Amino acid sequence: MDAAIGLRAKTGRAIAVVIAADGGAPSFVWRDELRLVPADATIGPYHEVMELPWTEALIAVRPLEREIEAIAVAALRAAITAAGVKIRAVGVVGSAPRDIARIGNPHIRAHAAEGILFRRVLELAAKQLKLRCSGFVEADVDPDIARPLAGAAGRPWRTDERLAAAAGWAMLER
Repeated sequence: MDAAIGLRAKTGRAIAVVIAADGGAPSFVWRDELRLVPADATIGPYHEVMELPWTEALIAVRPLEREIEAIAVAALRAAITAAGVKIRAVGVVGSAPRDIARIGNPHIRAHAAEGILFRRVLELAAKQLKLRCSGFVEADVDPDIARPLAGAAGRPWRTDERLAAAAGWAMLER
């Protein structure tokens, strides 16, 4: 069975949905939420350093980013094992890259930087696991494609789950 995992990147976590190709239509396989930060983390990594000047914040957050990258690889590997099917691709829905340094408000800048960070670490994790991967912004995928899977998936089946499922399906169609 061909399957892909779709991920909706959020700050500190990702919504994961595994989709299989079943006679040309998406079929729900598995879902869960992946934790992408250390267990003792209470806020996002850029929030911890948001009062620093931006250039200093970038340096200060590097060790946390490396830790988050390792956590993302382990979390994705565990999700693939838990899904119990052969995953051939990963689709990640998250924030689009942009020039964070131009954002003047430190709190808004922290949110923007974290959005980019968590999409990036999930894409990096997929590549480290030697899986084909593409990143998407919300406008790239249609969450309504996954609406019919609600019965098989059960609750919750919110926009985040549907976006993840749609990204997984997009990867299977490629």
